Amino acid sequence: MNFYTVVIRKSSGYWVALCLENGVVGQGKTQEDTVNKIKEAIESFQSVYESEPNIYKSPISIEELHEFLLIEEKEQDSEIYELRKVYA
Repeated sequence: MNFYTVVIRKSSGYWVALCLENGVVGQGKTQEDTVNKIKEAIESFQSVYESEPNIYKSPISIEELHEFLLIEEKEQDSEIYELRKVYA
């Protein structure tokens, strides 16, 4: 079991998570639901990555992280971000 770095933010009433190591995303109504969804997504991605030779995998860029954090910024009254380490 490996650990991954995940950024979680609130977006339009949902929580959205982004894995920094591979760009996989997950979404849920609560933070814990979102963490469970991102774990499932990471595990699914890893399974496909290990079985398929032509799957691209790389960490997200600073520009992609910036876009993820600032999307819908004008609509939000407060900025809520959380950085977590998850095992998948």
